[in-house]
Amino acid sequence: MLSQLRTAALMTIVLTILTGILYPLCVTGLAGYLFPNQASGSLVTRNGKVIGSALIAQSFADQRYFHPRPSAAGKGYDPTASGGSNLGPIDRRLIERVQASARALHQENPSAGIPVDLVTASGSGLDPHITPAAAEFQLPRVARARALPPESVRALVRRHIEGRQLGLLGEPRVNVLRLNLALDAADGG
Repeated sequence: MLSQLRTAALMTIVLTILTGILYPLCVTGLAGYLFPNQASGSLVTRNGKVIGSALIAQSFADQRYFHPRPSAAGKGYDPTASGGSNLGPIDRRLIERVQASARALHQENPSAGIPVDLVTASGSGLDPHITPAAAEFQLPRVARARALPPESVRALVRRHIEGRQLGLLGEPRVNVLRLNLALDAADGG
């Protein structure tokens, strides 16, 4: 009985060291070596100051910027409260929120169909990407607010479309933060 207890205690200690300390250290070190940008949070800097992460959406309310998807995270774009609204498709609160967003977007661009990602939050509420269609929808407002020709803004959007991962996973998308920083660089904003 005592030898079994000793063996069990020894195995617990060995496995704790292997799986609780050594394995996480190896994986973390390997990730930092192979993918240093992603392992450090894909932080985006401007003039030496961190202004956001390419992995987490942030609010852009100014008309000069492309806006991300709506957020259900905390009070909006709160990375400490990531999560969806958990409202079902027939929940009156979700329907009213989507309808209100659609009305506001229709005023912004009355001649265009509204892409679904501009009225619905992602599962995390922090998706940093929009579809190319959502960027195209916002393009007239951004071009007008910046006094830029729409074609120059469209060319910038096209340069920022990210393809499918490994050529087959996901959908083409545009990172809102990177696109807005490129806009600022293009017009000196």
